[in-house]
Amino acid sequence: MNKGLMILKWTAVAVVFVLVFGYIIMLLWNWLMPPVFGLSPITFIQALGLFLLSKILFGGFGKCGGGGRNHSHWNWKQRYHDKLAGMSPEEKERFKKKMWDKWCPEKKNSSLPNEPASND
Repeated sequence: MNKGLMILKWTAVAVVFVLVFGYIIMLLWNWLMPPVFGLSPITFIQALGLFLLSKILFGGFGKCGGGGRNHSHWNWKQRYHDKLAGMSPEEKERFKKKMWDKWCPEKKNSSLPNEPASND
């Protein structure tokens, strides 16, 4: 199968998916929201807008769009603890000081958190 036909096929699948999902959103909104919360019914175009807004706010657009479920930039605490686990105590202190100096520049003259200030 040539590349142009493949792109056309996946574009058609994506358009059908968006249209069907927008229609489902419109049906669910118009079935639930007016009777439960007294809100107005929405049109198909408004349902597509609601779908787009929810993807932007909550879902992302997969790996190509920077979203999806691989939020490796959000699990910084886990990466921080993994990095510290493989270090000696001296390396840990140097690393913590480097991070403290980098992210707390206005407090460079103060000591690291949880450490007493030096009396020099």
